[in-house]
Amino acid sequence: MPVETFDALTPAFPHLDALILNGIGEPLLHPHLEDLIKKAKADMPAGAWVGFQTNGMLLDASRAASLVNAGLDRICLSLDAVSREGFRTIRQGGEMSGIESAFSALDRARKSQRDLRIGIEFVLMRDNVRELPDAIRWAAHHGAAFALVTQVLPYHPSVASQAAYDTNTAGANAVYTLWKEKAKNEDLDIRRYFDIFMKFSKSPEELKICSFVEQMKNDAKSRDIALHLERLLLRDDAWFESVEQVFAEARQTAEEEGIELALPEISPRNSRRCEFVETGSAFVSWEGDVHPCYFLWHRYRCYVGGWEKQVRPWVFGNLRDNDILGIWNTPPYRTFREDVLRYQFPFCFDCSFALCDYVQGEDFEQDCHIQAVPCGACLWCTGLFRCLQ
Repeated sequence: MPVETFDALTPAFPHLDALILNGIGEPLLHPHLEDLIKKAKADMPAGAWVGFQTNGMLLDASRAASLVNAGLDRICLSLDAVSREGFRTIRQGGEMSGIESAFSALDRARKSQRDLRIGIEFVLMRDNVRELPDAIRWAAHHGAAFALVTQVLPYHPSVASQAAYDTNTAGANAVYTLWKEKAKNEDLDIRRYFDIFMKFSKSPEELKICSFVEQMKNDAKSRDIALHLERLLLRDDAWFESVEQVFAEARQTAEEEGIELALPEISPRNSRRCEFVETGSAFVSWEGDVHPCYFLWHRYRCYVGGWEKQVRPWVFGNLRDNDILGIWNTPPYRTFREDVLRYQFPFCFDCSFALCDYVQGEDFEQDCHIQAVPCGACLWCTGLFRCLQ
């Protein structure tokens, strides 16, 4: 981001709770990062903070001191594994020794000059989920005060299989678990349903299985919860039980080590909350475009539950043409925020047909509810993804 573009944000600084200097890429590569922090801190109210997330590879003692002198309040280092081989695999080109050096430099800078809140971000994947408790313990022993854990958002098909979360909603899983256990109590396995439901002639046992599934569907309907039967009955129950056990161990470790832990959901929440719109956030990209959130700030494809979702950026103005407060208060941007907060757009992960053509393509115009809010397939508001906020 050019300094001139950053300067156009100045009218907002006196009103901010937080300024987070993140996008795609490494913040420490910005040649004027400390200058930007100083400028913002000079105008921000007392108690407001500036922070960013980093891989830590450029953090030595000199850089850590300059960041602290500039007024940096919060820094979050990427730590997705603590085994050296695991770290090399996930962070190609990186070494655990680099993270150790970064933590050491930050700890010295913090002790010698001012308070600095240091944390880690752990991106949860199938290959590293069992390292989470050890990562929390390691971070606490190296001076971290908090740990953010987020599910992975695959940007390439090759990474899609690494997703450690469920695409069935928490409500659907609760209904499924209830009826699976009821059937089990009668020595029945409802997961056999797709093998038998089309049979013309069914055994008494098979009729009972079909009856349990119908009761399950009716129960879900009475609770206004949609079931995607195929995804539910093929669900890897053992895997998600193991993730729950890891989360329980992570919570216990965090409590023992005195570190603040923010865990993601394992399944999408049925009740949505957009943390970006609810908290009055905006995302300003490097060229000065103003976007509503992380999800809608750039063009990309992501892969969720075997689906490809194409996303295009939603832009409400550019700082070349209007200042940030002017863009924030334009009618289209105000209407967008109001529409999001009503949550009347569809929830694609509580739908047995998703992802449909209404929301899947990049050329989104309206959804199946005739709403022009492109948020139906967003998983940020379900608690699966977390970031520095």
